Amino acid sequence: MSVFRLKIITSRRIFYEGPCHCLIIPGLDGEQAVMAHHEEMIIAIRAGEMRLQVEENGDWEYAAVGQGFCQIAHNRAVLLADVIERPEEVDANRAREALERAREKLRQKQSVQEYHMTQAAMARALVRLKETERFTASPDRRQSGSTGGYGKSR
Repeated sequence: MSVFRLKIITSRRIFYEGPCHCLIIPGLDGEQAVMAHHEEMIIAIRAGEMRLQVEENGDWEYAAVGQGFCQIAHNRAVLLADVIERPEEVDANRAREALERAREKLRQKQSVQEYHMTQAAMARALVRLKETERFTASPDRRQSGSTGGYGKSR
């Protein structure tokens, strides 16, 4: 089994640190898959769904990821993002409220910078809601009490 070392860091915690078989992240120009011995590069990440498979035939773990970037070099990857949440960590009511606030702000006159910040807030809220709805609607995506090592430092 070919794996690489992965470290996922948010502004609040180390989300995951350990081996990884495959990481799929939402890049600016579409989804990007990272596997062992990947070419060295830096990928800009947009808000979306991140998927992680620790073992070759293991279960996929899902998370909502905010903006950030991923650096791949020497069979290691470091992903830095402003926020990453497992579906069960998302407060759907807060996400809905954030979405409504962002929609209201878009209706108001704003500077270009404020407009882009509001767009980013709206994208984050939509991703969080999508992941929460998918998690609660699809029991096969839930791990029976397991978090797959997410949030644990190894």
